[in-house]
Amino acid sequence: MEILYFAVAAAVLALVFAVILTRRVLAEDEGDETMRTIAAAIQQGAAAFLRREYTFLAFFVGAAFIVLAVFVDYDTLDRYPEAQGEMTDIPRTAIAYVLGALASAFAGYVGMYVAVRANVRTAAKARDGGLNGALRVAFSSGSVMGVTVTGLSLGSLAILYILFQHPGPLAGFAFGASSIALFARVGGGIYTKAADVGGDLVGKVEAGIPEDDPRNPATIADNVGDNVGDVAGMGADLFESYTGSIVATISLATIAVIGVSENGLFEESAVAEYSSDAFVLPMLIMGIGIVASIIGTFFVRTSEGASMGRLLWALRTGIFGASGLVLVGTAVALLAMDLDFKLFWAVLVGLVAGQVIGTATEYYTAYEFSPTQKLAQQAETGAGTLVIGGLGLGMLSTAIPLLAIASATLITYELAGLYGIALAAVGMLSPLSITLASDAYGPVADNAGGIAEQAHLPPEVRERTDALDSLGNTTAATGKGFAIGSAVLTSLALMVTYAQTVGISSFNLLDVNVLIGLLLGSLMPFVFGALTMGAVGRAAVAMVNEVRRQFRERPGIMEGTEDPDYARTVDIATTGALREMIIPGVLAVAAPIVVGIFLGPEALGGLLVGSIGTGAVLALMMANAGGAWDNAKKYIEAGHLGGKGSEAHKAAVVGDTVGDPFKDTSGPALNILLKLMSIVAVVFGPLFLT
Repeated sequence: MEILYFAVAAAVLALVFAVILTRRVLAEDEGDETMRTIAAAIQQGAAAFLRREYTFLAFFVGAAFIVLAVFVDYDTLDRYPEAQGEMTDIPRTAIAYVLGALASAFAGYVGMYVAVRANVRTAAKARDGGLNGALRVAFSSGSVMGVTVTGLSLGSLAILYILFQHPGPLAGFAFGASSIALFARVGGGIYTKAADVGGDLVGKVEAGIPEDDPRNPATIADNVGDNVGDVAGMGADLFESYTGSIVATISLATIAVIGVSENGLFEESAVAEYSSDAFVLPMLIMGIGIVASIIGTFFVRTSEGASMGRLLWALRTGIFGASGLVLVGTAVALLAMDLDFKLFWAVLVGLVAGQVIGTATEYYTAYEFSPTQKLAQQAETGAGTLVIGGLGLGMLSTAIPLLAIASATLITYELAGLYGIALAAVGMLSPLSITLASDAYGPVADNAGGIAEQAHLPPEVRERTDALDSLGNTTAATGKGFAIGSAVLTSLALMVTYAQTVGISSFNLLDVNVLIGLLLGSLMPFVFGALTMGAVGRAAVAMVNEVRRQFRERPGIMEGTEDPDYARTVDIATTGALREMIIPGVLAVAAPIVVGIFLGPEALGGLLVGSIGTGAVLALMMANAGGAWDNAKKYIEAGHLGGKGSEAHKAAVVGDTVGDPFKDTSGPALNILLKLMSIVAVVFGPLFLT
């Protein structure tokens, strides 16, 4: 029991640290009046989007609460009253679901609130305090997101576990987190890429004006999109991964320690054993990870004029330091609890696998390495060859991450069975507070560069923000690979949890229902990817037409005598994103329920297997191809192959336009799809038993 209180204490520490960092960031100088005006427009646009998105999600959450209360909580209680633990007179899963949704939404809101205020302060610090000062402000903003996500997730799960004294309802909390994550990722991704694609195609290619030029009507919408997609969306995504890994590990601990009854549900003894070491170990490791990550943030600093390599190592120092502290803390905890030390190696394998995935992603997407440099060279012969090369690079880049995941799965299974696989996901995500910080800081640096351009700050300011932005692109690419890798391990663990929940020991591929489920599951990532890609395309068309209209009807914009209508483009991006996110989101929730009802629990297991297999590969391919196209463009803009304005640059802009929805909408959303379908299966699985 004391370990659970340690988890709560670590969560509280994370939230207190978030408050301290927020106060520190907000105390920084906001710059001159022009900078503050630009920042205010970004803040208003981001707040308006989240307000409208969360209003829609409130209706979805309310409907899901009713369904869970009626069909899951009370139905299961009527059939299996002995398996429910404490507080069975309330709809525990439904309540946990709402809490998970609220926590995920709040974490995203806090991260975005700080990010849209840190951007202008980062620009001001780059002007007055140099590169290290700007890095510290931007990274502190990202750290707020990191510790808020981990603190809210771990604290909520520990408190719910103490109150309910049973792991079952925690799946409802994970379901709530997954629901918000999917809509936040898809909606934010559609928004940001509609604005980015529209602004680039008309501004860079047609009008020939620089990126973030204040004459481009889509500039503010693009800056808003960086925050609602890459901050709020990414935060909700990893909140879900973090939550799912803990819930899956606890559920598998139930199976490993206690076992299941003939009807597939938890034995009554689970209530008495809920505080055993195997149950609480994942929360202990996550608590250690929070403390280690907070310590690691103090290691992140650099010097003026630092190279990209030095900047990257500034972040790596913090991440590696935190990971090392996690390992030390885990070893001490296992020895103190007298648990099998093989569990330590499972955690280590998870951390190593995450690093391998991140390093491989960096190699294939960063322009310091040959794959992206060679891709940029293909731009000299046109956009067609560049797109072909990017697709091939993305496909090839899936090999190392998938081999790392497969190896980690095999090794951890040999070490500690199914529980070991889930524990590897916990190990991979344990230093999430700092790994998410290194990802979430990127949009802040990107916005800072945009503010510097629009406010006409001295060239050296933009050079500093561009250095931070380039680093942010690399960390964003590695962050997406890390998120996908952790999603696969978590989904595998949740799939096993589902199988045990419904009492299935294996999925027989010779069974026609399982085979049909497998095929449908393999199809789901492609249908989902097509829907989200199409959504970006339609929203981008509306943005392109609006920017063209403003340039055509208001010639004073290009001459600098008339201001663009930024509010109109922000509204177009918001409306398009909210309209287009509904069908993909509903499909992800409905598909496993429909398959379970009409084809049975075995077919639903096949659906999960198929979706994980194709979804993991497709997500990695999309994320890495998109990152490589983006950095190939930046490689040319850095002065190579003719630089800005060259034919190669125009081709690279087209390639980046194709890659934008790959890497920032469809690819990242796929890993949420895998986890969401798995957790839906876990929550609703008992209803499909005949």
